[in-house]
Amino acid sequence: MDEDRSLIAHLLRRAGFGATPSDIDAAAAAGYEATLDDLLHPERFERPAEDLLARFHSEHSDEESPRWAAIKWTYRMINSRRPLEEKMALLWHGVFATGWAKVTNGQMMQRQYEMLRDNGLGNFRTLLQKLSRDPAMIYWLDQQSNHSEAVNENYGRELLELFSMGRGNYTEDDVRACARAFTGWTMTQVLPRYPTGYWPAEFVYREEDHDNDEKTFLGETGNFNGDDVIEIIVRQPATATFVAREIYRAFVADDVDEDHVQEIADAYVRYGYELRDVMRFVFESDFFKHARFKRVKSPIEFVVGTVKLAGEHRDPHQFNLARLPALSAMMGQELLNPPTVEGWHTGREWIDSAFLVERVNFAAEKLGDSSAPGIAEIASRIRSGHTSASAADLLDACAAEAGGVNLNESTRSAILNELSVQDEIACEGPELDDAVAEALALIGASREYQFA
Repeated sequence: MDEDRSLIAHLLRRAGFGATPSDIDAAAAAGYEATLDDLLHPERFERPAEDLLARFHSEHSDEESPRWAAIKWTYRMINSRRPLEEKMALLWHGVFATGWAKVTNGQMMQRQYEMLRDNGLGNFRTLLQKLSRDPAMIYWLDQQSNHSEAVNENYGRELLELFSMGRGNYTEDDVRACARAFTGWTMTQVLPRYPTGYWPAEFVYREEDHDNDEKTFLGETGNFNGDDVIEIIVRQPATATFVAREIYRAFVADDVDEDHVQEIADAYVRYGYELRDVMRFVFESDFFKHARFKRVKSPIEFVVGTVKLAGEHRDPHQFNLARLPALSAMMGQELLNPPTVEGWHTGREWIDSAFLVERVNFAAEKLGDSSAPGIAEIASRIRSGHTSASAADLLDACAAEAGGVNLNESTRSAILNELSVQDEIACEGPELDDAVAEALALIGASREYQFA
């Protein structure tokens, strides 16, 4: 796989969820900068058409159910021409972790995800302002119980600790002042489920319940409200580092390089907290371009990327769409339902023994199906470039078509020993299709395929 195509495949894995070989070719022809510019400007492309989605999956399409929101999100990850906005939503969902297990309202959870999608590439200040007005978050952290005469510190504490600055960068007095600034920020009462079904709540500000006394927060004093404290938060050096580290882990590598984190933090300040500009800096950096296969794919990244490679669920007609987020949950990542307010523990924790078995079985199933459109496409591409191939050549070609999976020598030797094809194979007829599917299934079971 040539260097230009390998770099484009790397970008499409990180800024999205992988790509088909023909999509990689098209992006390589356009060039890295043009492809990156399109990724950073999702508004140039229409979102996936979903008119038929509920019709063909009516057994799941209950707007009250968080399950349906997860199904729709998975469909969008597979089919969107705006993959970076879905990837940013996934990043912020893990940071601003909110779960339906407590919220219990599917429409509120979907609205929060779509808020993250709509604002994930915008200004971090705006993102925190939207988050603080989000009914699912308000309910998740008991902000509706935060009153001027009875302060509840839950949201104020987590805003500082888990959503912006991190531990050690504020005092208990700052937590108290932050919580007081958000008094009166609440939501409308959710209607009883029966007889009309669940309705989402709306944000409401109650002036009469707001603490209008003077507050001292992070060294500044005034009659602050929630937007005021957010303005103070976003300009803190600790916030720049926090945001930079989350972006680094999500888009660059599991093992954090603090020098590179500082470069991202500097970009956060330089560009006035504009995340689109920060992400451009990251994707244009040498440290990003050289960090290939340095991140363990999260379960949903693994599932969606494998389905995209197999060419499945490209339209709403195919059955078993609901199985995909369910499988992600079995691998340790249940969309819209993180285990705690800390979100998921990422990196190598995604591939403990139990989760790894699920991943290997799923990849072998999808990539080992010679009738799947994506697998047939790969076989056709190999057929058009070769009249015959050795087992080694076939394996290398499949690894390249699968996005340039970089098999080390021990993995490559093990797969070659397992392949049914041991001699030269003619690149015609169903024998090639079966051989390609077998090679791809073994690649999907490899250690290297677990990394993005």
